[in-house]
Amino acid sequence: MKYFGILLSVFFLCLSFSAGAAEVKEYTLKNGLKVLIIEEHKAPVATFQIWYRVGAKDEPAGRSGLSHLLEHMMFKGTQKYGPSVLSKIVQKNGGTDNAYTTKDHTVYFELLSSDRITLALELEADRMQNLILDPKGTISERNVVMEERRLRYEDDPQNALFEEVMAAAFKAHPYQRPVIGWMSDLKNIDREALYDYYKTFYAPGNAVIVVAGDVDAEGMMKQIRDAFDAIPRGPISEPVISVEPDQQGERRVILRREAELPYVLMAYHTPSFPDEDSYALDALSIILSGGKSARLYQSLVYENKLALGADADYSGFSKNPYVFFLAATAAPDKNIKDVESALLLEIEKIKKNIPSELELQKTKNQIESSFIMGQDSIYVQAMQYGTFEMLGGWSLINRYIEGIRKVTPEDVSRVAKKYFGEENRTVGILEPVKKVNSEQ
Repeated sequence: MKYFGILLSVFFLCLSFSAGAAEVKEYTLKNGLKVLIIEEHKAPVATFQIWYRVGAKDEPAGRSGLSHLLEHMMFKGTQKYGPSVLSKIVQKNGGTDNAYTTKDHTVYFELLSSDRITLALELEADRMQNLILDPKGTISERNVVMEERRLRYEDDPQNALFEEVMAAAFKAHPYQRPVIGWMSDLKNIDREALYDYYKTFYAPGNAVIVVAGDVDAEGMMKQIRDAFDAIPRGPISEPVISVEPDQQGERRVILRREAELPYVLMAYHTPSFPDEDSYALDALSIILSGGKSARLYQSLVYENKLALGADADYSGFSKNPYVFFLAATAAPDKNIKDVESALLLEIEKIKKNIPSELELQKTKNQIESSFIMGQDSIYVQAMQYGTFEMLGGWSLINRYIEGIRKVTPEDVSRVAKKYFGEENRTVGILEPVKKVNSEQ
């Protein structure tokens, strides 16, 4: 599904944890900046990542999209390094760099040969405090983001439905807002709002550095202190305290747009990791949608030919409780109501009949194999620890695979009964309309 693109790419990285946790050396500078270093000497490369504890959920009302726009502006230069110079320096030295924004945090990273990783320290320390944020440049980049929004969401019916479902599912919590921002909010973001946001959240006291690769921890820390120690801690950010009230009945959204085929998206409120139910919910998502042998594909696509695709996704690595998704695209000439009923039927089967030990063990094997796949990537290792640090502490990584291993077939049925009720469900239906011929 198109709208799951960013979610799934980040989620896959979060799942790719190695079975044996690496040794992590933890430090904290006097200004509150936390540093995690993982020495991995298999190859002469290293990654430097800086995680800011700010995302879409932290944006003030009427300013959705601030976090993502600021991410764009972080590449527009400082007095020392002009527009796009940072990326050019990294590329000139044989490295890569990028960034991304989520509901909960924003991450910037560089991947370089280990003898040049100190370049990242200087570059990131500089843009943490010296971003120019030129007014004209802000407007120009705001227009770029608005066009990105048009292409990704307003011109993509499935992504547009995703936004509508989230806005309906969440009434109090800011997870209702899209990371890219609402178009009406983006139009009103100016340089002053962006600068205030930057100065509030981009500071050592609100950041975590993760370094992984062929480095010496003590030598690296000396260089990190030299680069970051003098930067003021920054203001204390107020945490998001909004709590989504229990849903009291099904909510439905109908979106009529030009599209090829009908599409259904369901969202059920669920807890996030490390809640004890999160492990069984994770297993349930794989049982339903862990490949072509999983239940949704076999039933809706292969056997009954109701859908071209059917998916389940549990977004359990959120700071606050989020949702479990079920979705399907109807096959040509199939009724979307029948597709919706088929999805619900699979949930009822799980509720009434516990999965077999064999099916559950296969699921656990899939999850654990994803852990092992990340062992050889220092980038993924750093992502692992950064993700868990954002959730409450990097050492939580040790609890995840242990929790998965303890899941029983009864647990899977229990969480299905607990969370997959009609009163806890938000349903979105995409109803295609005929394309209007503008030439007539």
